[in-house]
Amino acid sequence: MAGSVVITGGCGFLGAALAKKIRENGVTLPSGQRLSNPKLHLWDRAGSFVPVIENTRFTAIDIADASAVRAQMPDDVVLVYHLAAVVSGQAEADYELGMRVNLGGTTAVLEAAKDTAPGVSVIGTSSLAVYGGNPTEPLTEATQIQPQNTYGVTKAMAELVMADYRRRGWADARTLRLPTVTVRPGKPNAAASSFASSIMREPLAGLPAICPVDPEMAMWVTSPEAAVNALWHAPSVPITNWPSYGAVNVPGLQVRIADMIEALRAYSSDAADLIEMTPDAKIKAIVGTWPTLFDTTLAEKLGFTGDASFDAILDQALRMK
Repeated sequence: MAGSVVITGGCGFLGAALAKKIRENGVTLPSGQRLSNPKLHLWDRAGSFVPVIENTRFTAIDIADASAVRAQMPDDVVLVYHLAAVVSGQAEADYELGMRVNLGGTTAVLEAAKDTAPGVSVIGTSSLAVYGGNPTEPLTEATQIQPQNTYGVTKAMAELVMADYRRRGWADARTLRLPTVTVRPGKPNAAASSFASSIMREPLAGLPAICPVDPEMAMWVTSPEAAVNALWHAPSVPITNWPSYGAVNVPGLQVRIADMIEALRAYSSDAADLIEMTPDAKIKAIVGTWPTLFDTTLAEKLGFTGDASFDAILDQALRMK
């Protein structure tokens, strides 16, 4: 079967890795039909570094421009991954941008998908930042969402819009609440959680890094490989098996920052010594409200898997050096 797969934010590290995985392995739709060589459409901002992947088209687009999104949606679209977003620290610093991209962009993508291919699967990403208010851990999909920062608010609103399109049958909208992804390749970004990758990635490259939070603080994390696998697996779940609200908490690991640093020290004490403890109240105010332990029974029943240990995550980072 031919057909087009759209990946918004397709030039980011998750989008590019997902595109590569689909090109190498194909992808399965909820009907069970496998696409062995779909046309891949990577949408991202102008000036993005475009990965070189066979049978792939790049489109520079403003994801919040509804008319542009509608005009670029391929007539033969069979699957949409909506990964484009303004990250946590940036959304907190620029309220208008966060709302415009995270909420407006999601609505634009859903509307274009509905108009082009009613009922098509749209896989969106959300965050544990939708939670807050010190809920009892472990959390489940039934735990009340109560975001404590603008990023979490925009993601929660986008989840609700996704759920309403699903309820109305306009799109097979599915939201994955991803743990904090570490160790991300590349350079630090504006995410408040960016340090969780920097304190591993930079020291492994012989560079200093700053830890802005108490090392006793825990986080809910996943590796890049596990995050990509979750995205790739999501459309293969039959429609009748996916929960009606549409949001699923993806498996992760609860790990203290101190344990992350000790894992690095076991590999290289010189690398661990490059981490400087410099508290940052703004980052703590955001990341400190995120929960750290989830019951992911639902995700596991749907076939999602996570990382075995943080040592396995670090080993993955070492392979990527």
